[in-house]
Amino acid sequence: MTATPAHNATTQNAAAQNTTATRERANELLAGIAGSGATLREDQWTAIDALVNHRRRMLVVQRTGWGKSAVYFIAAKLLRDRGAGASLIISPLLALMRNQVAAAQRAGIRAATLNSSNMTEWNDIQEQVVRGEVDVLLVSPERLNNPGFRDEVLPDLARTVGMVVIDEAHCISDWGHDFRPDYRRIRDLLGGLREGVPVLATTATANDRVVADVQSQLGPDTGVLRGGLDRAALHLAVVRLEDTTRRPAWLATHLSELEGSGIIYCLTVSAAEDLAQALDAAGWNVAAYTGRTEAGERERLEQALQNNELKALVATSALGMGFDKPDLGFVVHLGAPSSPVSYYQQVGRAGRGTDRADVILLPGAEDQEIWDYFASVSFPGEDTVRNLLGALDEAEAQSTMKLEAKVDLSRSRLEQVLKVLDVDGAVRRVRGGWLSTGQPWAYDADRYAGLDQARKAEQQAMLEYERTTGCLMLFLRHQLDDSTATEPCGRCSNCTGRNWELQIDPAAEQSVTQRLRAPGVRLAARRQWPTGISIRGKIKGVGAGRALGRLNDVARGPALKTLLEEKSWAPAQEWRQDPWLPRIVAVLADWDWDQRPGSVVALGAGDSATRALVERTAVAIAGVGRMQYAGLLPVRAGEGEVAAQNSAYRVQALLEHWEWSAIAGLRVADGPILLVTDLIDTGWSVTVAGATLAERTGAQVLPFALAGRG
Repeated sequence: MTATPAHNATTQNAAAQNTTATRERANELLAGIAGSGATLREDQWTAIDALVNHRRRMLVVQRTGWGKSAVYFIAAKLLRDRGAGASLIISPLLALMRNQVAAAQRAGIRAATLNSSNMTEWNDIQEQVVRGEVDVLLVSPERLNNPGFRDEVLPDLARTVGMVVIDEAHCISDWGHDFRPDYRRIRDLLGGLREGVPVLATTATANDRVVADVQSQLGPDTGVLRGGLDRAALHLAVVRLEDTTRRPAWLATHLSELEGSGIIYCLTVSAAEDLAQALDAAGWNVAAYTGRTEAGERERLEQALQNNELKALVATSALGMGFDKPDLGFVVHLGAPSSPVSYYQQVGRAGRGTDRADVILLPGAEDQEIWDYFASVSFPGEDTVRNLLGALDEAEAQSTMKLEAKVDLSRSRLEQVLKVLDVDGAVRRVRGGWLSTGQPWAYDADRYAGLDQARKAEQQAMLEYERTTGCLMLFLRHQLDDSTATEPCGRCSNCTGRNWELQIDPAAEQSVTQRLRAPGVRLAARRQWPTGISIRGKIKGVGAGRALGRLNDVARGPALKTLLEEKSWAPAQEWRQDPWLPRIVAVLADWDWDQRPGSVVALGAGDSATRALVERTAVAIAGVGRMQYAGLLPVRAGEGEVAAQNSAYRVQALLEHWEWSAIAGLRVADGPILLVTDLIDTGWSVTVAGATLAERTGAQVLPFALAGRG
């Protein structure tokens, strides 16, 4: 009988139980990761020794830059040398995975990853794991509940795995600042491991409560290795402007005083996109990086920042974990996160390989309102959850799209609730959507009330950080229950008395203000097709778009939402008396296109009422703008709404969504084409339709929407 790789690994592992991994060999591997001459510190070797030689479960809480990834890569390789199977690393972000794979390869460790950006390679990678050709496999926590991975790959992997690593382990905890429901599924994975498989959980941001929570989920015998959280390179400061609307202009003025390149964090996607455009108008080479940024574009932007081709990425918390640039020179926050723990985690991106990095917090008058909004869309009340459970069936799967029409929850919130219910055993994700399990489920009101109280306490602590006259670093370390935090840092603005000047350059303020107060909103163009689909590379022919406003705008959002829901707008004969056309004209007049559009095309989408709304809008724009109305690009007969949210799946479906033969019948005039739709959400609908229009007509396509989301 021919032995399988899994059988061989088990046999070799048993034979290697009496061999001991040495510190000398560990240092050889470290040199491959960190360079010649690098040696492990005592605490790093303590963790490796516990994992490899004693097969323990360990929770390591150490500051950013301590070297947690080096510990688990070295431990994984030492275990492989002793015949163990591949190690499974559960990692939260693509940026982190990419950095880790590159670091592993430098040390001769064969690493692979399964994520949304390499879908076409999944089968090959999974076969490599089975054949024993992979030392380390990195997956996202969400992958653990992907039906194919969960049912077909994970069982075999759990039987042969050499070690399980849970990176950013604070996400396991309900009390963690960045809790993700899929992390709670790790408990089931650990419960299915054979005896003696080491487990490592790592984080830089866990207070006593989170440590206890994570430790309880890993098991009572879990060892804890905890160190001091001071960051000697960080110089913290709080800059309070009396008029917080002037913060973008202050940034445009003082960005030149910040060394190197860095990250500017914003609290919302729309704020990040608006600030990036404003700083660009003031002459700064920056780019927005948010949850709406496609995976391929994220990778391009990360590399541009690594190469110092950008002054800064203007980011949301999508860049909060995992991005590793040792010489990152600064981190600025335009608006305060709702938790000091979250703030510490984000500023930890800076100064990992430099003597100095500036960290500046610019609080905003709107911060509390944003915190309250995110708190209001946390886990919903019991009646809403019961309605959701009642909408599910035990036999027929329901897609998130269908459920959205039955339950009063937004798409993102609905998906979050379903994940929690899935972990609790009340629902199950399958191909095609969600099923009810029929199992009884109890609404844990005390738990959710406790979480709400914890969030309020964190918000209050963040306000105290903004106002404190004491050491800023010491304040953050105390929030993380760092028992070694006893002395002021001597570096922050409160310790040194050196505060940032508040003056603002008038020319910079004029450029920034002009861009921020422009009519409508700018919608960035997609640059790269998602990987794993039939078309690849750069997207051609589709320019940046415009919309009247965003649905979550405080001022414009409610009216736009009513317009899209009622679909009853009929343009007035005299456009100046119309409630919407003057706003559309203002947006078009402000559009800095290279060449004026010659044609307007309506993009078919949604139901008949939505299609009629889009057609009326396109005809009105053509009339008032003296452009050619070219007609409607219709949806293919029998095609329903594209429900996929994953970019690759969504684009693949959209490629078959419209009746492309209708393009030949469009009455297109010379010049660019204005492509009109009702709502731009992910941006893929106008991108797929626009790129095809551009390819077949030779004209540039410029998307225009009544509203944007985000």
